[in-house]
Amino acid sequence: MGFIPLFLTVGGACLLFFLTVKNTMQRKLNLQRELLTKLGLAHPEIGLILGEIADPDTVLESLKKLMPLEKISKKTLEIIRQLKINKYQYNALIKKAPYNWVAKISGFQAI
Repeated sequence: MGFIPLFLTVGGACLLFFLTVKNTMQRKLNLQRELLTKLGLAHPEIGLILGEIADPDTVLESLKKLMPLEKISKKTLEIIRQLKINKYQYNALIKKAPYNWVAKISGFQAI
């Protein structure tokens, strides 16, 4: 009888941790898609598929092929920088010990 509140408390804490980490990972994926959508709408010539996640380095290379680096706007370079930072943070989060359990259970994979 004395262990029931302890089990409920530990179970609730684990559930809240799971939901918080899952929400954080989902927000990072949504931010990645949103930034790629902004970039695709600003530069339709690079051929980004809306809603799909692409590598920021590949996107930058395709932009460099289409136009010289000097003609790429600062706003576009800032979006690519945000894409790289978000990708790094997401992948680092998935590699850490308790977070990779949540990622594995929820089906999240590295970008």
